[in-house]
Amino acid sequence: MLPDDDAATGDDGGVSTSRTSPPRLLEQVAAVAPWRARVALASSGVWAAVQAVGLSYAVVALFAVVAVLDAPSTSGSDGGLSAGVGVATGLWLLGHGVPLAAGAATVTVVPLGLTALLVFTAHVAAKRSAAPTLAAWWGGTVLYTGAVVALTVALDLAGTATPDDVVAFVLQIGAAVLGGVVVGGGGLALGMFSAPDGPLLAGITPRLDPWVPDTLRLGLRGGLVGVALLTALSAVLVGVWVVAGRDTVSQIAAGLGGSWLGVVMLVVVQLLLVPNLVLWASAWVAGPGFAVGTGSSFTTAAAQADVLPALPLLGALPGEAWTSSWAAWTPVLVVACGAAAGWFAWRNLEPALVGIRDVAWIVAGTALSAGATTLVLQRLAGGAAGAGRLADVGADPWVTGGLVAAEVGGGAAVVLLVAWGLAARGRPVA
Repeated sequence: MLPDDDAATGDDGGVSTSRTSPPRLLEQVAAVAPWRARVALASSGVWAAVQAVGLSYAVVALFAVVAVLDAPSTSGSDGGLSAGVGVATGLWLLGHGVPLAAGAATVTVVPLGLTALLVFTAHVAAKRSAAPTLAAWWGGTVLYTGAVVALTVALDLAGTATPDDVVAFVLQIGAAVLGGVVVGGGGLALGMFSAPDGPLLAGITPRLDPWVPDTLRLGLRGGLVGVALLTALSAVLVGVWVVAGRDTVSQIAAGLGGSWLGVVMLVVVQLLLVPNLVLWASAWVAGPGFAVGTGSSFTTAAAQADVLPALPLLGALPGEAWTSSWAAWTPVLVVACGAAAGWFAWRNLEPALVGIRDVAWIVAGTALSAGATTLVLQRLAGGAAGAGRLADVGADPWVTGGLVAAEVGGGAAVVLLVAWGLAARGRPVA
């Protein structure tokens, strides 16, 4: 079992800064504040959401308009400012997971660097302007989601999507709602509840005690630790790939030419896609590998690449030199990440109170959290990047998620079972 942590509560009913204190402030505000005060609290979240939407859209629009104006015109009077605004809107929505119609193709690959920028913008806006209350979060999340949905509908009405495809339209609106809640609501929550006077999110977990065992929750946290370590390892690997393939990257960049402004835009686009490449590298480490175009395959066993898009970053993809016999052992690194996650969980336990059932709950939570998180991230990082061969980009999310769940869960199980066995025999565990 987990050790008990008592929450300290002051005489006025306020919650101390103990990390396990329940967020009593939310209930007190809802119970005693007049309706005008609640509206004021909600309006602070709305104002934060307005700032988040406006600032993030302005940044994307600036780069999109500049890129469109810098590109050579091939259609006479078409393009210009209106075209740049349309591109900016589509890219901003794509950062929320809303599919982007580009000619005859539909782009579903989410530029995760842009998504991170959107979350960061919402975080900063909420931390500066929003009251750390549930009413403010609801108000901000509803407005942010409404803005995403409204822009999606506006883009459809402008002719970017197919209006008579009802199913596609409904799915697009559903993606807009989900993206607004996750990206906007998540960023606002990070900003509000990380404030010095805000209720800690960790205080919500005691409410789950009747339904979710605390050891399972600890396992879920351990799974996130394992995925974070795997992502960090993959980021280092991508850095090594870039250094090893710098000659190819330079040749592709030199072949593109263009003005200095076009070079800046190209660098920005590549930076937005770096997180995607990091996640593809995690699939490479875990075993299944990834693809950049139908028929291509990048795994530790083989590297099959046909014609790739002229993007310098893709020059860093692993070639035949990365398919030696030692590369087949890379999944051991994922197991090591799971072992670290298991050790993290064990350090949060009271050894004398731990039973085999607790160990089973932790291992199950670790595997579930690692697999589900990987599945979602790989689904966002891959998909369709255009028509034809580019309809298949990234790793298989289900296969990758399943393997990461098994490898991380297996590593955690080994560490937890060994530590539990030593503790049961009365031996100290360092």
